[in-house]
Amino acid sequence: MIAITILTILYFALRTSALFTVDNTIVTLQYVAPFIVIGAGEVLMLVLAEIDLSAGQVYLTAPWFVYWFWSAGVPVGLAIIFALLLSAVIGLLNGLITVWLRVPSLIVTLAMTFLLYGVVLVGSNYTQAQMTWTKGTPPASPVQTAPCHGYPLPAACLHAPSWAHPSPYWYYSNILGIGSWATILWAMLVLALIWFLLKHTRFGVHTTATGGNILAAAEAGIPVARVKIWCFMVISTVSGFIGILDLIRLGSMDPGDYGLNIVLPPIVAAVIGGTALTGGRATVLGTLIGALFLGVLEDGLNLTGVSANWFFLLEGIIIIVAMVLNGQLTRLAMRFRR
Repeated sequence: MIAITILTILYFALRTSALFTVDNTIVTLQYVAPFIVIGAGEVLMLVLAEIDLSAGQVYLTAPWFVYWFWSAGVPVGLAIIFALLLSAVIGLLNGLITVWLRVPSLIVTLAMTFLLYGVVLVGSNYTQAQMTWTKGTPPASPVQTAPCHGYPLPAACLHAPSWAHPSPYWYYSNILGIGSWATILWAMLVLALIWFLLKHTRFGVHTTATGGNILAAAEAGIPVARVKIWCFMVISTVSGFIGILDLIRLGSMDPGDYGLNIVLPPIVAAVIGGTALTGGRATVLGTLIGALFLGVLEDGLNLTGVSANWFFLLEGIIIIVAMVLNGQLTRLAMRFRR
């Protein structure tokens, strides 16, 4: 994937000079930041031979949690913390249902996606704020009509200098960041933490062992149920976190957004990066390469004037090729072991 990504970058660099401009680089990295974070979380799931389809909806729902808490009078900082805790609780529910009730994680997280989507649609209709919300439609020009109200972290307040606009929102924007590189830097930090967790901790060893052979792991004394539940909680928490960061950066949210559209590219990034769907083998850094590849591919197609439909066509082909290669490499590794 490293070679393919480099070749893709070189190809589009020869096709258009806009690829390496600073503005385009920033936009592309901001675009792939959720892919990196959610994809890294999906690595923990895929190494267990599980999957979390609700991560994309958690990404979209966590900002609403912040908004609802803030509308109820909770300070912004506590609202963000409570939203992250609720994101972790969603992961806990996914894990408990999957482990205790033995329902496939695909079904559990798909149902959770629908549930959270309904919560956002219903909740947005009953939101008590200074602006009017109607039937799941976003507010019209919220920043212009009420620059420091209506959203927990509106762009008009965040971008105002602290000495010119003594808003409490500025403090949180400095911590979480609204700068051009802030989102990708936070994404890289989350990626590094998950990489360290998976590769250099006992929990990471237990996770890989559980995905490789759950029966052998259990007989070796590994708490396989607890490991799975914690991985569900980790991916939900980081998905909610990157969702809140994007809220801070964009200053708006749309109740009509759908989580499955968000979660599929990170899963693709993890798979084409080298993580096996069958469990037991994972690479967090490969997910980074996969996410960058998808970002460069879509950005390059857009810059060269190619229809965005080609992106989905190529993405489908890439998934098939990656799965074939995964299977071939697995069989090749087994031959070497013999």
